[in-house]
Amino acid sequence: MAYEPEIPETRKSLRKQIHTIIFEADTPAGKAFDLIVLAAILFSVVLVMLESVNRLSIAYGYWFRLLEWILTILFTMEYILRIYSVKRPWHYIRSFYGIIDLVAILPSYLSLVFSGVHMLVVVRAIRLLRIFRILKLVYFMREARLLGQALYASRGKISIFYFCFADGHYYRGGNVSD
Repeated sequence: MAYEPEIPETRKSLRKQIHTIIFEADTPAGKAFDLIVLAAILFSVVLVMLESVNRLSIAYGYWFRLLEWILTILFTMEYILRIYSVKRPWHYIRSFYGIIDLVAILPSYLSLVFSGVHMLVVVRAIRLLRIFRILKLVYFMREARLLGQALYASRGKISIFYFCFADGHYYRGGNVSD
C-alpha cells in the first residue's frame, strides 16, 4: 500500500462535498449539477452543428468560438474537480468516463498548439457519451465500457492521427479557417 499523506479535515470535507455533488445524482445538488452538465453538453453539440454551417460560421464564428471556449473551460474545471474529489485519481483518469472527458476537451487545447486541429471539432460530440452517466442508461453501460476500452487500447493510434492530421494540415498551408 502506497503512503498517503494525511489530508487536513477541512480539505477532506471539501473533497467529500465536491464528490457528493458531482458523483451522487440522488442529492438535490447532484441532480442540479447533472442537469447543468447535460444542458452544457447539449448546448455544446448544438454549437458544433451550427458552426458547421458555413453561412452561420462566417456570421457568428467569433461567438461560436467564444462560447465553445467558455464551455471547454467549464468542462475542464469539472474534469479537474472529478479528479480531485475521488480517492484514486488515476483510476478515474483511466476509466471510460475519464477518457471521454479528456478526449472531449483535448481538441480545443490542441488547436492552440497545432494549426488545423480545430477541424477535429466533431470529436467534441463525444461529450454526448457522458449523457449515459447522467441519465443512468445502465442497459448500454456494457457497450459504452467496451467502446471506452477500445478507445483506450487505440490511444496510440488516435494520438498519431491527431498529430499527423495537424502536421499534414500545417504543411499544406492550412489554417483554422480552411
